[in-house]
Amino acid sequence: MGSTPRRSRRWRWASLFGATALAVTAGGALACPAGAAGTNVDFATHCIPPAVSGLPPIDGTTTANVSVDNASPKVGDTVTVTYTVVTPAAGNPTDLALPADIMTPTGKVALGGAQTGSVTVAGPKKNTPVPGKAPFPSFSMTGTFTVTKAGQITLSPGDYNIHTSYILELDTPCTVTNPPAPVSQTVTATDGTPANTRAISLSSASGDQGAGVTVSGSNFTPGAAVTLAGRAGDNQTADTATVTANAQGSFSGSLVVNDKTTTGVVAYEGSSWSADKGAGPAAYVVNDNTPVPAGSQKLTATVKAGTLSMSQAGDAVALSAVDFGQGGASTGALQTVTVKDFRGGPAGWSLTGKVTDFTGPGAKIDASKLSWTPACAAKAGSPSTCKAGSTGTVGTSGATLASTSDGTLTGGEFTVDAGLSLDVPAFTPPGSYSGVLTLTLT
Repeated sequence: MGSTPRRSRRWRWASLFGATALAVTAGGALACPAGAAGTNVDFATHCIPPAVSGLPPIDGTTTANVSVDNASPKVGDTVTVTYTVVTPAAGNPTDLALPADIMTPTGKVALGGAQTGSVTVAGPKKNTPVPGKAPFPSFSMTGTFTVTKAGQITLSPGDYNIHTSYILELDTPCTVTNPPAPVSQTVTATDGTPANTRAISLSSASGDQGAGVTVSGSNFTPGAAVTLAGRAGDNQTADTATVTANAQGSFSGSLVVNDKTTTGVVAYEGSSWSADKGAGPAAYVVNDNTPVPAGSQKLTATVKAGTLSMSQAGDAVALSAVDFGQGGASTGALQTVTVKDFRGGPAGWSLTGKVTDFTGPGAKIDASKLSWTPACAAKAGSPSTCKAGSTGTVGTSGATLASTSDGTLTGGEFTVDAGLSLDVPAFTPPGSYSGVLTLTLT
């Protein structure tokens, strides 16, 4: 009789220690929702068991991935995120078998690129039994975030916590040792406005006052009434005509141009000009046929339109070395690109880039690990202003490095640069890894 209470206390404390040890990293394995699966990434993790357990901190490696239900959202959309810990940083350190359904995981997913912040995720109270000294099973947590900015948004696994409900309510926080963890998933968000692909062309770039010019259009709304109009700089002239787009969204109509100040022609749907529902301006000038007074000479000079071109300072970039076992950012700078827009028309340009996977000695580094920080400057006197692309992942799908907008008169000379950073996983086999970054100017 006297010894029974002591045996009972010893059994309860042994059970308690087993439960708190389990709290380090465990949970029930859940299936990920349909959508874009993330890449498994490894990151160093520091876990602190509850003080009552008497166990020291656990430093290990977590393997995890982040998946989403929509990899191409629009601004304002809600994206569901699933954070799956595939291999937790620790196993059951005791000889005691641990029961099912005692753990509730919570965590954070880090956002980067076009949108920063974190997503709170949580999982159900569900896990399979864990034998003594056995590895912990994987577990999944879900949450949502609302897209607030267009561009490429990166998602990285973050800190997580395991709450256990076994004898006592206990928490074991596990943090990313060197945040942020590697990027597991990238989504490309758009501004929610459908791209305007309407386009027009003119039968001639010039004509006499009162002459007609044929305007041809494509990709307009089928059956829509389309206004053809002259432009003098940023203002519309009194020269207008109306045509109807056919079932394919195309049309061809004539616009008589009387205003001698005309610099271009536009076409648009609706009651007034809108860049969202219009096309142009297509460059057009009225010939000056003013009679020359007696004793005078009319002087004519011609400015010839050129081309859109680019050149680069070199074709090779050596990124900085990283240490095996540590990995991290291998950095460098893009060879400077010079863009010359000597067309003298209304169209802007866009310079985009995409990269292949980096291959090396029996391994590869995924293309999604390369990110850049673009910069762009216009030469003094250039009509256009250069806009640098967003900081973020380049990847195989590509990203915008720099661009200029359409306008009444565009052009100029521009220098484009970018800082480069390749996130090398810690235990990538030693050696040289190379990928190809392809730049496209349109």
